[in-house]
Amino acid sequence: MVNRLFDNADSFAISFDEEWSNIDCDDLRLKINKVFQRLSEHPFLVSNPENARKIAEFRIFSLKKFQ
Repeated sequence: MVNRLFDNADSFAISFDEEWSNIDCDDLRLKINKVFQRLSEHPFLVSNPENARKIAEFRIFSLKKFQ
């Protein structure tokens, strides 16, 4: 499934996690924005940017997935 993107939250979360690990930045909100720049053509981010942001913030701040 490499390079296959779908217009759904799961596909976005997988892509988000991959990009997150490739960016070196201590400011979490800035890092989210940088990931979004790299994923700017992801179908879920394009069709549903508000929910994409909520998913990203949930993964970082609620799940503390990367801390």
